[in-house]
Amino acid sequence: MAEHTSSSITIEAAPADVMGVIADFARYPEWTGEVKEAEVLSEDAAGRAEEVRLLLDAGAIRDDHTLAYTWTGDHEVSWTLVKSQMLRGLDGSYTLTPLTSGTRTEVTYQLTVDVKIPMLGMIKRKAEKVIIDRALAGLKKRVESTTKS
Repeated sequence: MAEHTSSSITIEAAPADVMGVIADFARYPEWTGEVKEAEVLSEDAAGRAEEVRLLLDAGAIRDDHTLAYTWTGDHEVSWTLVKSQMLRGLDGSYTLTPLTSGTRTEVTYQLTVDVKIPMLGMIKRKAEKVIIDRALAGLKKRVESTTKS
C-alpha cells in the first residue's frame, strides 16, 4: 500500500458538529477553497453521501472526480476514488476523537494521492500535506464560526 500523509487539529466543538460540516458536501465550496462544486450522486439508507462528484481547482491542478464514501459510526468517514481525469488514486479519512467532555474534538485527516503524471514521492507528500493543512484549517474555521452563537 502507498504511503500516506496525516495531520491533526483540535476544534472547539462537539464531534457531531464537526461531522455535520464534513457531511454537508453542498457547502464545501464555501469553506474548502479548492472545491468549486460538490454534487452528491447517491446516499446510503441513513441519508449520508455514498458517492460525491467534486470539481477541484487548485491552480495548476484542475480535476473533476468522483469519490465513494464509507461512514463508520459517527466519528469516522473514509473515501476512495471512483473516477478522475488526473488521479489514479485518492484515499483519505477523517477520524474524530472527542476531548474534554465532548466539547472539543481532535480531527485527524489522512490522505494518499496517486497522480497519473510522474511525480517524486517527496513532492507528492508535500502536496498532500498542503491539502491536509488547508482542509483542516478551513474545517476548523467553518465549524467554530457556525457553532458560536
